[in-house]
Amino acid sequence: MENQDQVKTANPLKEYMSGLIIFLAILAGVVIYKFILGNPDNFEGGDINNHPKGGNMLGVFYKGGFLVPLALGMLIMLIVFTIERFLTLSKASGKGSMDVFIQQLQLKLEAGDVAGAMAACDEQAGSVGNVMKAALKKYSEMEKNQTLDKEQKVLAIQKSLEEATALELPMLEKNLTIVATLVSVATLVGLIGTVLGMIKAFSALATAGAPDAVALATGISEALINTALGITSSAIATVVYNYFTSRIDVLTYRIDEGGFSIIQTYAELHK
Repeated sequence: MENQDQVKTANPLKEYMSGLIIFLAILAGVVIYKFILGNPDNFEGGDINNHPKGGNMLGVFYKGGFLVPLALGMLIMLIVFTIERFLTLSKASGKGSMDVFIQQLQLKLEAGDVAGAMAACDEQAGSVGNVMKAALKKYSEMEKNQTLDKEQKVLAIQKSLEEATALELPMLEKNLTIVATLVSVATLVGLIGTVLGMIKAFSALATAGAPDAVALATGISEALINTALGITSSAIATVVYNYFTSRIDVLTYRIDEGGFSIIQTYAELHK
């Protein structure tokens, strides 16, 4: 019942926060494109239709075309989700060393100090501490229970541990799907920009008479800039996704280790 109440009282605004971040990131990309990259001061004669001033990269990126705002938006949302996941997983790890925390649990349980083990969970906090505390509450209940046999009590503790873990995992993995999607989508956007830019470049070459040098340069610029933005975002997203999944694996391993320790200790002390 306690776990169900936690789910029911969850803030509904959090369900839409990811979508809001995506929208705001793309909007920020459009604003940067229009007012920073597209500032007339970045171009010769103060005209955005002219070439960028020599060495002015802002104007060069503006010439990348209409896919640049989308690519910038994806890069911004990647940065935001990276910061959000880093803070969330840092909080989930708890306040102290997880190795020391697991050792404290083992020592306190072996000494029969369940209350002390729960206090250690409160001090550690985070996802590991929350799951261990849920299992210890059931541990304490089973010590007072006189109707169930040992095997049933162990199964009850294990079930409580699994339920608590199931509640914590979605929070740990939240928004990682978006990061994983950016790995492929950013690359595809860059490739689309490459194709469109090359189409413009070859169209300039195909014109009758002398090729339009400005159109040719614009097409090649659009192709290369979109490719650069897409591949950069994809590369960063790949590193970020692998880093966070490895951190989640460490947390789940610690949860499994602590849970195993609790169950084994109960089984040994209540033969």
